[in-house]
This record gives sequence, C-alpha cells and structure tokens, in this order.
Amino acid sequence: MSDTNHIKVVVRNRRAYYEYEIIEKFEAGIALHGTEVKSIRAGKVNLGDAFARPRQGSIFLLNLHISPWETANDYDQHEPTRPRRLLLHKKEIKKLSHEIEAKGYSLMPLSLYFKDGKLKVELGMGKGKKVRDKRQNTMKRESNREMERAQKAQRQN
Repeated sequence: MSDTNHIKVVVRNRRAYYEYEIIEKFEAGIALHGTEVKSIRAGKVNLGDAFARPRQGSIFLLNLHISPWETANDYDQHEPTRPRRLLLHKKEIKKLSHEIEAKGYSLMPLSLYFKDGKLKVELGMGKGKKVRDKRQNTMKRESNREMERAQKAQRQN
C-alpha cells in the first residue's frame, strides 16, 4: 500500500463471517459527533450487535456501541447506541435497499477503520447461515488444521 492510502483498522466483526455468508462488500463513510471519533480512536467501540437498515431514503447503522468519552462534559456527550447515518451514493442506497427488502439479505458492519484520516465502515451484504453450514465450516477448518499438522510433522521427520 502506498502512503497516500494509509488504512488503520480499529475493530473487526469476526462473528459476522461465522453467522453470515457474505455475498458483497461495500465501503461507506459514517456521520459522527465530535466525541464519538475520539472514543473510536481509543478503541472503545463494539460491533457485536450492529446491523444496518434502510430508513427515510438513507442507510442507518443501528446498535453500534461507542462508549462515551471520559473527559467530555455532559453537554458534549453522545448517546452510545444512537442510529448513525451511513454516507453512500444514491445508487448504492437504492441497490442495498432493494436487496434487503426484496431478497431478504442482511447488511452488517464487517470492520471500522481509518482511511486517510476519515472513518470508514466496511459493510457486508449476505444471508444467514444455517446451523449445519456452520458445522460444516467448523469441520472443514479442523480437518485442514489436522492435515497441516500431519504435513508439518512429516517434514520434521
């Protein structure tokens, strides 16, 4: 990566990859208040229960928990789980809204990161995995680990 495209990941939502089959990814900006950015830079953010939904011709990120900034007074504080508007192009908003409403896909944040000093959200559009799909993925991962261990042990002998 070049210096002009510097990316610093703040938090990843690894559970989203386990719970959902990600079909497509999008990058979006996010509208924040002043103390929210400071809290995010300090790593006081939780993506665990967050999801995105279309509302009033925009896409909003719901249940994203950003802890209040300790040193700010009560007037400047933000509500930790308020709905936050995502900054997307109109074409992207229309496409996402259609996919969510017509096909029943879910839209969830995969990661929060700073790109050139601006906070970005990586959104994943996907459908929920069934329990058996999760089990199959776990079994596949375990079998791959066992094969790698066996190959490593064979190389050492």
